[in-house]
Amino acid sequence: MKKSILQSTIATAAGVLLLTGCATPTTYVDPSGSRMVANVNQINIQDFANAADTMVNSLIDNLINQGKLQSGVPSEPALLAISRITNNTSRQFDTDLLVKKIRVALLRTGRVQTTTTMNLGGPEDPLAADQQKAKEFFEDKKHTRLPDYTLSGKIIQDRTHAGDINQSAFIFQLSLSSNAGIAVWEEEKTIVKQGSAAAIGF
Repeated sequence: MKKSILQSTIATAAGVLLLTGCATPTTYVDPSGSRMVANVNQINIQDFANAADTMVNSLIDNLINQGKLQSGVPSEPALLAISRITNNTSRQFDTDLLVKKIRVALLRTGRVQTTTTMNLGGPEDPLAADQQKAKEFFEDKKHTRLPDYTLSGKIIQDRTHAGDINQSAFIFQLSLSSNAGIAVWEEEKTIVKQGSAAAIGF
């Protein structure tokens, strides 16, 4: 019986050592470099970064730099609220992987601010929303500033294959609407990836 237990223990230890020896060591990679893992049928972090860069550059070049972005308060940056960003792909993900990058870049221009208390589906920051309501109540006046613009969009996936090759096209669509309900800027970015069904490339 003792011999059987000893043999089992040795076999388990050998298995652990074997698995440890075959494990790939974890390393850090540059998120903007070429060594990022890419999957055919899902959007990877570099795809979000690529799409966000395209959208931000388009918005800055065609709206902000042209002086077409108007603020309801002349002394302050334009106020932006985030509306619905629809994920129409086969995978679940947080659309903030795209939107947050755009928000950060726009804020750095000094021409745009994003409200965190007035967004579709409720405030992003509930505490800030409560503070805003309390200030309005105790001062007996309205301080809520309505957004000058809202950002909405959709992410679509189109899949096809030929032989052993799978292809996925991810289409990023964004629209910026004024508070009059008019689209003042729209952009589309398409990212296409090909590979075998189980392929993961760098």
